[in-house]
Amino acid sequence: MDKITVNNKPMLNAYPDSIGGTLSDIVNVLKKPEFEHTFSSFYILPSLFNTDLDRGFSVISYDLNESLVKAEDLKDLEKLGIDLKLDFILNHASVLSEQFQDILAHGEKSEYRDFFIDWNKFWEGYGQMTADGYIQPDKKYIKNMFFRKPGLPILMVRFPDGKEVPYWNTFYQEVKYPEIDAQDLMKLAQMQYNIADRIAALVNKNIKDGNRPVDIDFGIYAKYKSVIVDYLESRRKYLGQMDLNIKSPKVWNFYDKVLKQLSDYGAKLVRLDAFAYAPKEPGEKNFLNEPGTWDTLAKVQNLADQYGLSLLPEIHASYGEKNYEVIASKGYMVYDFFLPGLIIDALENTDGSLLEKWANEIIQKNLKTVNMLGCHDGIPLLDLKGLVDEERIQKLIDKVVERGGYVKDLHGAKNMYYQVNATYYSALGADNAKMLLARALQLFMPGKPQIWYLDLFAGENDHEAVKRAGAGGHKEINRTNLSAEDVELALKKDIVKKQLEMIRFRNSLPAFSFDSEITVKQEGNTLNFVWKKDGYQALLKAELENKTFEIKGVDPSGEVKSLID
Repeated sequence: MDKITVNNKPMLNAYPDSIGGTLSDIVNVLKKPEFEHTFSSFYILPSLFNTDLDRGFSVISYDLNESLVKAEDLKDLEKLGIDLKLDFILNHASVLSEQFQDILAHGEKSEYRDFFIDWNKFWEGYGQMTADGYIQPDKKYIKNMFFRKPGLPILMVRFPDGKEVPYWNTFYQEVKYPEIDAQDLMKLAQMQYNIADRIAALVNKNIKDGNRPVDIDFGIYAKYKSVIVDYLESRRKYLGQMDLNIKSPKVWNFYDKVLKQLSDYGAKLVRLDAFAYAPKEPGEKNFLNEPGTWDTLAKVQNLADQYGLSLLPEIHASYGEKNYEVIASKGYMVYDFFLPGLIIDALENTDGSLLEKWANEIIQKNLKTVNMLGCHDGIPLLDLKGLVDEERIQKLIDKVVERGGYVKDLHGAKNMYYQVNATYYSALGADNAKMLLARALQLFMPGKPQIWYLDLFAGENDHEAVKRAGAGGHKEINRTNLSAEDVELALKKDIVKKQLEMIRFRNSLPAFSFDSEITVKQEGNTLNFVWKKDGYQALLKAELENKTFEIKGVDPSGEVKSLID
């Protein structure tokens, strides 16, 4: 069954505050004459919603973020003929969500007690209880699992009655303790002020240093430790993303509500972020287990069908694993995570053979893809394994790093690269000819082109943003917010004008469709693309050696429109 209802026309990609500071500012840019007939879709990243961490991917609720977005902005996009691609993070929700806060307030009496995964209930009978109050699963049950951070993916949660309950927490977590005041301690333990003041200073210093209350050495004040630790633990606060329990009917009611909400906003395409982590069973992989992953996807699709939504499952895996084929065989669009690296490889090596190979595989297997150059994450590398040899991938990495990029290792493991972080323009050496040729190749590749706003405006690596972000802030290199003035200046540059011209060509010519006849052939250092549909033709001649190209559009009457770099 075909589950694809969207067109393959160009799609803008940005945060709601990426240009000017609010979604209204982006809408105003899209109303400019320069953007007429360019974009038919807009992928707005999830800070569109009520979120706290991870630049939007930790969702408190799917209500609009009123500081960045107005309902009128979405209506204006609809008037412009622009539909939306939005995120649905079905594996997890923020600890600040209504459901998790209800657990913190009511504990065992909470109606959402099982909305998230109780680690001990999940692993009961599959391991041994530890002194710290959580089950350590037997090795045979977790040997096929990998974790996104050191240790078990647990957040210990304190219920109102003092009970500590471990909940499954795949991604980010942080526990915070408020500073304690001498007067608090005087009331708590009937101690004198001078003693309370010393203990408060001791405790606050340890908390500031990142120590847990239970690990603080109280020294001569040890007799007060248990009551003070209990007091601190009763006041602790959390940040993080908690895994949802997909075996709970309440979770599926929540999924239904969210999908309707996204549809009401104007979504036609919904990206399922990290969805392959959601299905979990003892002894099975905690990522992409089978058949659980596909059973879950089918169940989500049944809900999405009610609202006319196409789903775009996000799975990063190496080419050799062929997961993209499995997703496509089930009727879904797939992310072309291979294209960004393949284009850099083709331009740096003046060799389009791998790009030709991949394009023809898409055509022959009738894959419906969403492709890109840059995005809010990095340039994928893990995905290339099995398509590009290791030495060639390493040379690609070295080149991008030489140009100011950062390498992201897989879960902290050495030589298990995941992505390289850089703007696409900087990854190409801030070379205008390469950037324009890369855009032309993307627009002629089979699929729906997704265009990162910084790529469009030829944004360069933002090392200052990385410094400001601190540890783990490598992605900020490619997330620079542009002012209205930045955009006005950029629109005067040839590299921006020519990209917009190509995008307008791609958006307007009927030769481009998911059911077009497409041929891709390399001749020497030249790649030739031809799209045909209903008497219309679109042709790209891409010269990899001299980094030039020619684009032609032909209508049924034979009239030719040319774009030459």
